[in-house]
Amino acid sequence: MKISLSEGTWDKSTADIVAVAVPSGKTKLSRALGRIEVVTGKGSIKPLASDERFVGKASQTLKVAAAGKAKSRWLLLVGIGTEKDVQKIAWDMGHALASVARARKSAAVELPGVTPESVRAVTHGLVAGAYRYAEYKSDKTAAETLTSAVILGAPKGTRGLTAAIRAGKAVAESSNFARDLVNRPPNDLNPVTLARAASTESRKLGLSCRIWNKARIEKEGMNLLLAVNKGSAIEPRVIHVVYKPARPKKKVVFVGKGLTFDSGGLCIKPAGSMIDMKCDMAGAATTLGIVFAAARLKLPIEVHAVVGSTENMTGAKAYRPGDVYKSLEGKTVEVINTDAEGRLVLADVLTWSVRKLKPDYMIDHATLTGACMVALGPWRAALYTDDDELASKYLEAAEGEGESFWRMPLDTELRSTLKSAIADLKHIGGRYGGSITAALFLKEFTDETTWMHLDIAGPSFTDRAHGRLPKGGTGFGVATGVRFLESL
Repeated sequence: MKISLSEGTWDKSTADIVAVAVPSGKTKLSRALGRIEVVTGKGSIKPLASDERFVGKASQTLKVAAAGKAKSRWLLLVGIGTEKDVQKIAWDMGHALASVARARKSAAVELPGVTPESVRAVTHGLVAGAYRYAEYKSDKTAAETLTSAVILGAPKGTRGLTAAIRAGKAVAESSNFARDLVNRPPNDLNPVTLARAASTESRKLGLSCRIWNKARIEKEGMNLLLAVNKGSAIEPRVIHVVYKPARPKKKVVFVGKGLTFDSGGLCIKPAGSMIDMKCDMAGAATTLGIVFAAARLKLPIEVHAVVGSTENMTGAKAYRPGDVYKSLEGKTVEVINTDAEGRLVLADVLTWSVRKLKPDYMIDHATLTGACMVALGPWRAALYTDDDELASKYLEAAEGEGESFWRMPLDTELRSTLKSAIADLKHIGGRYGGSITAALFLKEFTDETTWMHLDIAGPSFTDRAHGRLPKGGTGFGVATGVRFLESL
């Protein structure tokens, strides 16, 4: 999408559709609509707003045909409620405009305040709002989206606005890349094609991308990852993408769970729970999205994305409850339920990342547990770490990007539920605290590294749009990860 800046105002814009912010509250609403009617003609807006019950509530929209002296064909009134955060208003306005504009040739948006942060936010909102996944639609109009937009009211010479557009596009395009991966059907996206997609994007950005096949994974000794793969006819892959600037200030490793389809293995899922299991690689998609955004933004941080990818299937050689495998770290692990496969894949990848990369911070993203959704609902992710400073920085980054996380306890008293009678560890604990015991299991493979686990099972894939989350793959976590890297 082409996004540009203009000093102009909404009433002079010749774009096909123009978005204007409208606050709530009887007096403020009346004044705002009255100012619009000065241009469009008395009685042209207020009666329609009343008929459509448009009261300026946050995210409420009303599309009206422009009239009078307005040069645009359409106006989009975007409710901002009582919101005072110009950055949030900007994101919402951009997203609403792109969602409504669809195949309009041009669009414009007038913000209540033009700053580098608001310009970055509205750009992100525009590119994210224009996202459509229509790869398998025969009707090509389903893929039509807004192709150009103008941000109005930008004073000439204001520093940083052009850079802010580039930054907003970099984050949004990386989030959309993650969405594309999650939305691809499992007969299309498997460990081999996921690795190919990572390699192709890395090549475009000039990044190093190493792909390990099954033989290399066996040589490395990642037996837990290989165990999960035993029931699949498709080989596993480990993907390692590196962005390394000239003089990096820190090294951050992001680890992603890449289960391209999860049948549950021999502990097979019921059909209703299996239908969306193409999304079980959303952690990998987020991980890749973050490193690609870091490269686009040329951040002064060394960033690694390490992904363990496989299917979890029910083939003749599938791993079984009761099996014991030796991890790369050296601990033996007793398998209790083959549908708790993600932590096994992550365990070996975390160990390798600690030993070989020695990061300042290591952060994993995974659609790990249904228990997390039971605790926090479908639109919020769980955050686990022992490091208070890291937790604080990450939560601050999430708030700045409008993504919802909640810090959960790494309750060490539950560690006893992972004890096995015949091995060093069981890979799941008891019935209660399932999200916590999953995090405690992962912690066993992080050594002394400053580490954080993000269980994104809920917000990474939704069955209906909610707030900033679109239906299907959401790209959740990319924006927060980038904002965290910028804070370093």
